[in-house]
Amino acid sequence: MGESVAEATITNWLKNVGDAISADEAVLEIATDKVDSEVPSEVSGILTELLFQVNDVVKVGQTIAIIETEGGAVATPVSKEEVSPVAEVVKTIEVATTIAAPADFSSSEKFFSPLVKNIANAEGISVSELEGIAGSGKDGRVTKEDILNYIKSRGSQSAAVVQPVVATPSATSKSTAPITTPVSVNGGDEIVEMDRMRKLISGYMVASVQTSAHVQSFIEVDVTNIVKWRDRVKNAFEKREGEKLTFTPIFMEAVAKALKDFPGMNISVDGEFIIKRKNINLGMAAALPNGNLIVPVIKNADQLNLVGMAKAVNDLGNRAKAGKLKPDDTQGGTYTVTNVGTFGSVFGTPIINQPQVGILALGAIRKVPAVIETPEGDFIGIRQKMFLSHSYDHRVVDGALGGSFVKRVAEYLEAFDVNREY
Repeated sequence: MGESVAEATITNWLKNVGDAISADEAVLEIATDKVDSEVPSEVSGILTELLFQVNDVVKVGQTIAIIETEGGAVATPVSKEEVSPVAEVVKTIEVATTIAAPADFSSSEKFFSPLVKNIANAEGISVSELEGIAGSGKDGRVTKEDILNYIKSRGSQSAAVVQPVVATPSATSKSTAPITTPVSVNGGDEIVEMDRMRKLISGYMVASVQTSAHVQSFIEVDVTNIVKWRDRVKNAFEKREGEKLTFTPIFMEAVAKALKDFPGMNISVDGEFIIKRKNINLGMAAALPNGNLIVPVIKNADQLNLVGMAKAVNDLGNRAKAGKLKPDDTQGGTYTVTNVGTFGSVFGTPIINQPQVGILALGAIRKVPAVIETPEGDFIGIRQKMFLSHSYDHRVVDGALGGSFVKRVAEYLEAFDVNREY
């Protein structure tokens, strides 16, 4: 699943006990917080036992099923009791954050990290109750482990199975009436429950707006030289490299260069601490066929030439459309780029992908009349232009840095060498 992924939730068993399984045949479906994946069998045989059920959280490396091979050898099982209860609590919290109403922590004089606040909101823990938890962090701050241990001891989230439609009120909730799915009154409307990924996206977006002070900078870029260069070389590029050359890798290359120039944009925030990221890992927002959004990550993007960038962009984009992304493909991003121009938008105000501090939206490329300066004077000509929209976290990024960064991206694009090789 990748080095950065520690656990996953079983969402569906594709095989039942007694079924024959071939090597590399999918046995079950799993989900992390961002990606759904199939797990294939490593051997051929008969499925004799399932050690975990749907909605169970399983750590990487645990045995989840027993397959009897022709020789009769079976894997050594790991009992369900060995699943960390904290992992079960975390899973329950992740689902609940998409449906819980946020509490107002402004009245408290204590400092609580965004993660602790989100967990408290998900569990229905009031501000006064949260203030009463003994913190083990610096200056007595409540840490993630403190609140999870409190939840565990309180016993409000001991069950491993989460009901995605009905939200069960916590022990401190004032209301005892169950929350049910609404029903159409006139019969003319259709009520459809959000799927698992849409619930997660909803929670992430709300949490990001509540966490970061979003501010935007916009800049218009003349990309005429890039358009002409791509039109001239794209056929030869595809013939030689076996890859289509889109505008995305060209833009990604410029963003990676700008992040090296302004490392203050390649950071993340953890409470009152700033984490300076060593690697430049570019997230690439992509729309899935079902309309949901996913952000696969190009690792060490600054070390790739244009050919390598094009291969990475195409690979992640194609696997996203086919639903073949692996859990590790969406982990470790340090900055995100989204192409709103794909759908005809001129510019947009994207929401930051936490815990990053910036996201760049690429607008549609349009032919527009523009003033062209020459030694002989100014004249009006037709140019290819686009807008860059930069959203950044004003808690740690001021206008000078946020504006300078997007300006540097524009400068790299406008200075594009039309005589360059790939």
